[in-house]
Amino acid sequence: MIYTLTTWIIPLLLCMIIHECAHGFMALKLGDRTALEANRLTLNPIPHIDLIGSLLLPAFLFLSNAPILFGWAKPVPVNFNRLNHPKRDMGLVAAAGPLSNLLLAILFVIIGRIGLETLPDGLFLDWLVANLRNGISLSLIIGIFNLLPILPLDGGRILVSLLPLRYAIKYQSTEKYGFFILIGVILLSQVSGINIIGWFVGTLYPLFAKIVSLFM
Repeated sequence: MIYTLTTWIIPLLLCMIIHECAHGFMALKLGDRTALEANRLTLNPIPHIDLIGSLLLPAFLFLSNAPILFGWAKPVPVNFNRLNHPKRDMGLVAAAGPLSNLLLAILFVIIGRIGLETLPDGLFLDWLVANLRNGISLSLIIGIFNLLPILPLDGGRILVSLLPLRYAIKYQSTEKYGFFILIGVILLSQVSGINIIGWFVGTLYPLFAKIVSLFM
């Protein structure tokens, strides 16, 4: 069990940490040093770990044989008012997270190809390939899930950035209800049998996977 657990938890943490760091690095490039000043632009997992989202929830899903493993890291702090062009740059900062997940999935593919060509057959290679295979799936799922147009998810921030100011302000006001909206969508999916989130992820996943497959 420990062997299998490591092949899921390690790539899950890496996918979440890279996602959050990407937000911080993009914000830094666009004028906001908040994440840098908070020492959050690091691959050290400790500052990023959320007790529930990074440890308890993934462990529960794994031990309960859930069909999907998911979680989250502590959001990297971003002060949108410090960005060079707050409305526009908000969308760029948000998009950096899912984009980093796509690039990470491609990197996993490349590392896998190199590993299969250079490493001897054995337990370590099998473990590495399992990590990379799981990492590709997790990275794409995390990236696509965050594109849901619900605040404070990345898709919601991208939508606010693209909307005309009048509508952007109105949509921005829904952020305080975002968590409840997301839970409502999940519950609605369970009650109605129409899996909205599953449909959203399932619709975009083949497209993202096709891009990744170009590097196989």
